[in-house]
Amino acid sequence: MTVYQSFGLHIDGQWKEVASGGEIAVIDPVSEDVLGTIPRAGTAELDAALEAVDRMAPVWAATPGWQRSALLRETARCMADRAERAAWDMSVETGKPLAEAKGEWQAAVDQFDWYADEARRIFGHTLAGREPGVRLDVSYAPVGPVAAFTAWNFPALLPARKVAAALAAGCPIIVKPSEEAPSSMAHIAECAVEAGLPKGVLNVVLGDPAEISAHLIASPVIRKVSLTGSVPVGKLLMAQSAQGLKKLSMELGGHAPVLVYPDADPVRVGEICGATKFRNAGQVCISPTRFFVHEDVYEPFAEAMARVAKGVKLGRGTDEGVQMGPMANARGRDRVAALVQDALDKGADLLAGGSVPAGRNQGFFFEPTVLGRVPMDAAILREEPFGPVAPIVPFRDHDEVIRLANDTGFGLAGYVFSGSLSTASRAAEALEVGMVGVNDMLLAAAEVPFGGVKDSGFGREGGQLGILEYLEAKYVKTRYA
Repeated sequence: MTVYQSFGLHIDGQWKEVASGGEIAVIDPVSEDVLGTIPRAGTAELDAALEAVDRMAPVWAATPGWQRSALLRETARCMADRAERAAWDMSVETGKPLAEAKGEWQAAVDQFDWYADEARRIFGHTLAGREPGVRLDVSYAPVGPVAAFTAWNFPALLPARKVAAALAAGCPIIVKPSEEAPSSMAHIAECAVEAGLPKGVLNVVLGDPAEISAHLIASPVIRKVSLTGSVPVGKLLMAQSAQGLKKLSMELGGHAPVLVYPDADPVRVGEICGATKFRNAGQVCISPTRFFVHEDVYEPFAEAMARVAKGVKLGRGTDEGVQMGPMANARGRDRVAALVQDALDKGADLLAGGSVPAGRNQGFFFEPTVLGRVPMDAAILREEPFGPVAPIVPFRDHDEVIRLANDTGFGLAGYVFSGSLSTASRAAEALEVGMVGVNDMLLAAAEVPFGGVKDSGFGREGGQLGILEYLEAKYVKTRYA
């Protein structure tokens, strides 16, 4: 890969290949070799980025929505043109199959395309006063400079959701993408430059996450903080943001329940769940992670899901026919292995997988794994696995499964499979989550709101609601003379 020689930190319109903090190695998750190095931002670079967004905040806020729209649309066009290269780089960094990387890159393009329209549709409203000669106006203004932090599992889509929305709303932004997969945000920034985005409106920094977040959030320049990450990191950033009363949006972890009722086709649903579970090696915040299956259809469902798991082709994401690559890092693989062993020790049945693939002495691979009749005291039913393992639990009735599904601090997504609209509706309404898929597991799209409740965070990205996270309402009462 040569992307690291072309890009680095992007601050105030300039690429910086050398930074005061030194360098960070990017590791190939297949071979564990070093792909290259990226610059580590120090205080000097972070202060330069803060100065840039502070200077550009009034300028970008005053830029008409139609002009912001045109720049976002041109960014989307540029991104579409470089899809092949960007997807290849993403696959090499993360290990995900090339087809999945291409799909993610298109989803990132969709975010810029969607928000190109939203930039022109920031509607306020007017109310009649309670007496003649009085008008009540509500309008929206940009919240101000944004600090955004994203994870490695979707290195293009996650920052695209934040960058596109912030720019559409009129907010300059500093983005810290994952150091484990930095190329996607570099490609996005380069496209924004080519589209004509003014210098200083979009800045990209890389380095130590704790140091960068603490420095940026402590600055009075930053007025909005957006995170896609883990629950512990979300709580830390909330505490840091409280000192400056920053506006916040948090998309944190998930532990999505899947409810399979007896009137669903267990084989078909098992195949759908298997295909979805092992996408991106299970490293998806809305990945189905707890499978509650009615006891009448448990056996055919479990058999179908295990069959899918055993048929998944593992390998390097850029190789032909590969359906699942390695996990992104060793810590994730080791955590999944520990959760699987805990479940087995407590009596779960091993239906497929369960270990590092034979002959894989390098890379962060773990077999697609299906666990049957998992006891409720198994750690995997409490802790987000974020890996290619599916625990299945049989249930007897509706009240029981709703209680089991909601018995967690997480509340991002959930899924229901039933041939009855009444049953599916009751279950969807009862699930304590921000998103529900009924007889479908493809939830994310640019045109719909994405986010959770409880420990899974707050705020929404995408859809008509997404831009509101970067705006503040202003009310003006006018009495005519």
